[in-house]
Amino acid sequence: MPAKHPNKRRNTMTAESWHNAALALRLLAVDPAGLGGAVIRMRASPDRDALLATFRPALPVRKLPISISDEQLFGGIDLTATLASSQVIENKSFFQRPCIAQVPMAERCPPALAAKLSQLADQSLTQGFLLIDEGIEPDERTPDALADRCAFHLAPEGRKPPVPAGTPPSVPAGTEVSTADAVVQLTLLAARFGITSLRAPTLALRTARAHAVLLDRTHLTDTDLEVAASLVYPQRATVIPEDDTPDDPPPPPPAEQDDCPRGDSDEKDALPDGDMLIDAVKSLLPKNLLDGLVPAGTTRTSQGSGAGQKRTSNRRGRPFPSRPGRLDGTSRIDLIATLRAAAPWQPLRRQQQPDRAGLLITPADIRLKRYAEHSDRLLVFCVDASGSAAVSRLGEAKGAIELLLAEAYASRDHVTLISFRGTEAETLLPPTRSLVQTKRRLSALPGGGGTPLATGLQTAMLTALQNRSKGLTPTVVLITDGRANIALDGTANRAQAGADATLMAAGLRGQGIAALVIDMSNRPQPTLQALATTLDAPYIALPRADAHKLTGAVTAALDG
Repeated sequence: MPAKHPNKRRNTMTAESWHNAALALRLLAVDPAGLGGAVIRMRASPDRDALLATFRPALPVRKLPISISDEQLFGGIDLTATLASSQVIENKSFFQRPCIAQVPMAERCPPALAAKLSQLADQSLTQGFLLIDEGIEPDERTPDALADRCAFHLAPEGRKPPVPAGTPPSVPAGTEVSTADAVVQLTLLAARFGITSLRAPTLALRTARAHAVLLDRTHLTDTDLEVAASLVYPQRATVIPEDDTPDDPPPPPPAEQDDCPRGDSDEKDALPDGDMLIDAVKSLLPKNLLDGLVPAGTTRTSQGSGAGQKRTSNRRGRPFPSRPGRLDGTSRIDLIATLRAAAPWQPLRRQQQPDRAGLLITPADIRLKRYAEHSDRLLVFCVDASGSAAVSRLGEAKGAIELLLAEAYASRDHVTLISFRGTEAETLLPPTRSLVQTKRRLSALPGGGGTPLATGLQTAMLTALQNRSKGLTPTVVLITDGRANIALDGTANRAQAGADATLMAAGLRGQGIAALVIDMSNRPQPTLQALATTLDAPYIALPRADAHKLTGAVTAALDG
């Protein structure tokens, strides 16, 4: 039988993604409060407008700007009316009238606003969200606190296909499933895909019920569960379940277990119709998510979010809520917040000081502006260049740095390279984002000699501290086999070298510098695992790793 043409398969997947998006919005209209909402990751286009036009809930949809103030969100003092009438007049909160909040540019939603909206949702004060995510880069996305409370994450592929007129195709009813069995199946399925949040199976169960209501049924069926799993789980999956291999049958049970009661077996933990549900979720996993998934039974830890640390500034960046303070010549006053703080006290102050004209403002009313800005990230590669395997390790480090640097133009990462061998450490590549300069500096790297691991860590810490003072966010990536034999004073003392390395690792951790330990030895070294614990850093054992594996490990550990 001839294979299906790639274009036909792509068109089928595109049509299916748009069908699922439209179905999700129809289900959301049935139970917006119970399903929480939907994240729609699309740029502004007529196709997006057409998709949003299919959402027809019973409640009105109101736009909630990400710049909304606390007074507008929770209700507060109407400053203009209060000053005009000399009486405290309060505004109504955004959610005082039931509505579905549509948040444009949700990928730019400040964490503080995301936390406030999540708290309102947990208190059942909201009726659902439409989070319009227009992000381009992978790290530009809706805050997790909000996205986790929304049942659906919609990202239709390609152009919207034409929809023929008429009624939608009928869906087979399937086999009836009790609510208890549905809870068990959806919970076990979530565990198979590494979904640890209990919101996911809860939202999936509500989705199944909404699907049954949409089809005028009063009971759940396996079709409802399949639709719910395929709409709720794909974007939340963190692992890909391993397929059971029929080639290796399980060994027969011991003879003494034949008399065991049937109720004591582990069959109660089996997932009924699990293959069908798993395949339904697998088929809808986003292609850009597969590279970040790990096999079942493994874990992935991370430090860092793929961007620099957030710093508080008084001059530029994303606005933060203002705070009380004194004018010191360097901070900027928030005039509106200052007037709002002074407004409730005007009648009382007017009684105490009737001769003074205008507004009565005291130093306690002063509010200062604050801004948050992200610093660039610096990857400090600290590479062991000692011993006979130095050429191989440095070659892979060169390839990894060049691959990471090619991606640094979008993420604005800086890279520096420190090599340690013999009795000293040397900075071979200063912080840079220049690909040409990097290739020149990495063209020839020396190797051989002892392993001054402590000296390498010391140099990495000094480099990280120096660049952090310049506004960068450093992360140390240690690549070594862990066989330290040169102490800080340059003597060949293996015991003292290990103690000095531990001391330097504790110093890095004390300075709050993020780190990552990559073990390049043929077998995982317990000493490096202990060093990673001291650093409070992820430990990755990569024997005989090539540049692509090393780059993937660094990216997965740093970007999460």
